[in-house]
Amino acid sequence: MKRTIYTEEHEAFRAMIRDFIAKEVTPYFAEWEAARRTPRELFHKLGDLGVMGFDIPEEYGGPGETSFKYQAIIAEETAAAAGVSFAHYTVTTSIVLPYLLHLADKKQRRRWLPDIATGRSVLCIAMTEPGTGSDLAGIRTTARLSEDGTHYVLNGAKTFITGALNSELCLVAARTAPATAEDRRAGLTLLVVPTDSEGFGYGEQLEKIGLHARDTSELHFTDVRVPAENVLGEVGQGFSYLGRNLPRERLSIGVNAVAAAAAAIEFTSAYVRDRTVFDRPVASFQNTKFVLAECQTEVTVAQAMADRGIELDDARELTAADAAKVKLFCTEVAGRVIDKCLQLHGGYGYMLEYPIARLYADTRVSRIYGGTSEVLKTIIAKDMGL
Repeated sequence: MKRTIYTEEHEAFRAMIRDFIAKEVTPYFAEWEAARRTPRELFHKLGDLGVMGFDIPEEYGGPGETSFKYQAIIAEETAAAAGVSFAHYTVTTSIVLPYLLHLADKKQRRRWLPDIATGRSVLCIAMTEPGTGSDLAGIRTTARLSEDGTHYVLNGAKTFITGALNSELCLVAARTAPATAEDRRAGLTLLVVPTDSEGFGYGEQLEKIGLHARDTSELHFTDVRVPAENVLGEVGQGFSYLGRNLPRERLSIGVNAVAAAAAAIEFTSAYVRDRTVFDRPVASFQNTKFVLAECQTEVTVAQAMADRGIELDDARELTAADAAKVKLFCTEVAGRVIDKCLQLHGGYGYMLEYPIARLYADTRVSRIYGGTSEVLKTIIAKDMGL
């Protein structure tokens, strides 16, 4: 089905991104995966390309308000190029930056946004703790205000933090007051913490099934002094802010999942045409045709849903339930489609030299992070009045 969300301007942007990937990413990506980390210089190059500061106002060095379609194009082109990525780029641009754009005051904007727009400052977010995943109300990391009110003292630990090794600023969710019996969500505050702060420590770099080019670490905070002016938004309102920004994050995950599934079909279609079994191309067997026809149909539907989510986001009408539906459906479809495509590769599908193996490993987490499929179903059911 013909897609209608992109214009000639978008396609020109796509060509630029495709060229950048071919020159700056694809030739080196296997090295980055082996190192379990992407060179910091990649983000400087992305800053030079002008894609680090979407929606940052022009007065702070950004392009001003932009459509999420540009970030969707990046997702599509990285997936299409053998399933590579810009490391934790989407964490900075799709997840953390919106918090700063929505909540930072003028002084904070002047301090942080110009460097983000150029790639000199990269962002990560620290919500998850050992034993606290989707239940953000269970956060135990504390931030105690000093007696003179000039700074907070941050103590605690976080885990599964993506991109921390390549980030200059970390958005940390911490308790500035205990939860109450009436409201477990009370007392959470967001703090912007420079990663070079004394007491900001890195624990073990975690080994994952996939996403090997993105570092994922444990963090620990030991009496980290965070200036009071680094509070983002209002003290004690952190939980509501986290909930408010989750729709964009979930849309991004859904869009990336569809892009991965579409790329898997392309890689598999090419493979089954070239691969022969019993002196016949694998593509000539009815089972191959039927499986790929099923996959293509599912991805077409998921693409239409993701595109609608992008349009709703552009119109500032994407609700929590809408985003939950996009992420739930698109990630589940991606899981099914990529699994079927790997099966059509036979034993070679299990070899990392083939992009389908990378897509298979990388996509599995999409049904977990940003809200598990089970949590999303709860959100959708609640929206239904159930």
